[in-house]
Amino acid sequence: MDYSLLLLIFTSAVFEKTWCLNTTESTTSTPNYSISATFSSLYTTVTVPSLVCENKGILQDGICICPDDWTGTTCNIQNFCPEQKPSHTSKFTFPKTVLGQFASSVERCPPETTNAGMHQASALCNIATHSFDSPNILNCSLTLDAINAWVSGATPEQKQNLASSTQILTSIPERLTPHNITNAAQITNILLSDQQTTQTTDIAISAVATISQLLNASHEMYSSVDHTAISELTQTLQKLSLREKPNPLLVQPKMAVQSLKGQTPIRQVQLTSFKGLNDNFLPDRIKLHITEAEVSKHIVDLQMNVTFSEDFDKDIGFVLYDNDQFFQSKSFKPSLDTKRRVISANLQENSGIDQVQFAVTPSADSTMSLNDFACVFWSYDKQDWITDGCTKNKSPSGHVVCSCKKLKNANFAILMAFDINYQYSEALHWISITGCALSVVGLSVTALYQIITRKSRGGTPTLLVVNICLSMTVFYLLFIFGINNPVQHVNGTKMSGENIVPESDHHKYSDQGPCTAFTALLQYFLLLTFTWNTLYGINVFLLFKNSVSGTPPWFPQVAMAVGWGLPAVIVGISLGSTYRVEEPLGYRQEEFCWLASVDHNQKFSIKKPMFWGFVLPLLLMLISNTAILLHFSYKICRTNPNLNRSGKTSLKKKMMSSFSLAVMLGLSWVTGYILLITQEKNLKFILSVVFCLLNTTQGVQIFILFALRPFLNSNPAILNYLHAPEIGFHKKSFFLWKNKIPESNDSYKSTDGDSP
Repeated sequence: MDYSLLLLIFTSAVFEKTWCLNTTESTTSTPNYSISATFSSLYTTVTVPSLVCENKGILQDGICICPDDWTGTTCNIQNFCPEQKPSHTSKFTFPKTVLGQFASSVERCPPETTNAGMHQASALCNIATHSFDSPNILNCSLTLDAINAWVSGATPEQKQNLASSTQILTSIPERLTPHNITNAAQITNILLSDQQTTQTTDIAISAVATISQLLNASHEMYSSVDHTAISELTQTLQKLSLREKPNPLLVQPKMAVQSLKGQTPIRQVQLTSFKGLNDNFLPDRIKLHITEAEVSKHIVDLQMNVTFSEDFDKDIGFVLYDNDQFFQSKSFKPSLDTKRRVISANLQENSGIDQVQFAVTPSADSTMSLNDFACVFWSYDKQDWITDGCTKNKSPSGHVVCSCKKLKNANFAILMAFDINYQYSEALHWISITGCALSVVGLSVTALYQIITRKSRGGTPTLLVVNICLSMTVFYLLFIFGINNPVQHVNGTKMSGENIVPESDHHKYSDQGPCTAFTALLQYFLLLTFTWNTLYGINVFLLFKNSVSGTPPWFPQVAMAVGWGLPAVIVGISLGSTYRVEEPLGYRQEEFCWLASVDHNQKFSIKKPMFWGFVLPLLLMLISNTAILLHFSYKICRTNPNLNRSGKTSLKKKMMSSFSLAVMLGLSWVTGYILLITQEKNLKFILSVVFCLLNTTQGVQIFILFALRPFLNSNPAILNYLHAPEIGFHKKSFFLWKNKIPESNDSYKSTDGDSP
């Protein structure tokens, strides 16, 4: 980052980041089976002619990546049911829906019903006919609690109706509470556990669709869900994958159940999930092969190869979860929006597994890079991810490799911890250094001048101006020497030898170096500057209010306490509530030494100290200072009819006085808040330049207005020596008696005085 304009950094911060798993010889002396499972993007590159993608498909490396509602080589094959309007066969309206998925009716339950606002019906988009099946209609008074109470004793026909009702009642993710999720999990578990009812395919399809919808719920909801109900459901799904016949309708957007019935002996099974523009599972994108299929790596989202060391003729089942919502870990707490798909590979009860090997290629995200990972499987006893019996490795080609021994019917995952790819700031540009240096010199001279000439204006104004100059000078120096973070973490895999579950998907470094100290000092002295600016404005207000007696005698003592104490309180609260040695980025940023302002989605957050530790206090001060400036300008511009012409102040001096006060009050920062709400690009650029120029030269402005200008006005001989053009104000006196008029009734006298 180039700081060619001073304080631009603060504007930006406030107002604006082949391991083709080879089958190896088992090290066990007498293995029953050796299973090699590989999660990865594809391993084989296929040359494809250049294509023209249709229907908003995107061409990537010569292959069309299609949206969910289109398929085919060029995304030209319809993969949806068109919108259905009410007709004599159905009174409901269903929107365009992807094949194999449920559509929810536009019609909603009336306001007076229990399920007010819920969809009244749903219909399955039939893969064969490309049209909607007969709708499933919801009783708008039926609740998940009631279904949960009735489902165990219901007949198969009643269970069909309850299964479709449960699917409708869970179709809106925003209405899924922990209680609703628990009820729905218990209902679907009962439905799928009954082997007789699951022979009715519609029940299994509705139940799997319900589970897929539960995975759409907010992550926060699962913290209060009954985990026993979820655990029982995942185990039931494992059994379902072995029992159910292959059915493309058991592939729903967020989960899929796939099975391969044992027929002839096989040595390998390959599960492949193909990419789409939308991050969903689709029936035509999940394929099972008993031989290794050659496909392009650019169209594969997920691949799992299972290889047996001996002929295998039993049933094999797979359950794919789009996320780990059902596997709430106590030891692994994710904070980034990273995907952790879970895959369950299941064999029949009398089948044994000697070893499982699997691998994955870290997703190529430019904002993150892999730091470390762990090979895990889900322990139903501990209700957590464990690493027992698993080892990890990293291949030269960049794949992460796992090997787990003597596991059967397990849910596998690879937990990865990522580093954020921070864009560290560059060294300050010479223009910034020059501007800061000039400001430091100007402010130092101003403070010295104010101290030397303090008798001409009194102690209080001098106290205020000197403190403003002092705080701004220290801030400029801190900015020059402390804004860049001297400790930079180089990204790259730093794989530890031990297979340990990471604490989070975001690898966090403990505090190192002086960056936190510089951040606190920068925050303190910038707040200190604006606090003294505000106190200066209050002093001006009190002078106008008490024009005879002047500033109250208690004001200097109060100003000293507030001026130095209030910023310290704000900084102390910011540090105490957000800073931890093991997690310093709660308080500051990593790229440079300034307050944290954005969340993990790189969006400005009011929960961060930048907002309530800087932006909010500064806004209150600027509002106060603006009100004082308006009051001051009104007072000096108002004409007093009792004054004669010689007693009136020129417009130029009035404007100069208001401008001087505006500079001292730091009102140029108002442009930063205007910049915050500006959307138009050209205006935003202009405001950015204006903001930077005004604040870069603020120290120089104070020097000119509060040191150089008063000094030149009090020493006119210097102006003559410098041959400066003489500028004065015409002053004329009027007398009542004619004989009192002097010989020369015109005189020129400079009325320029010290600034307010």
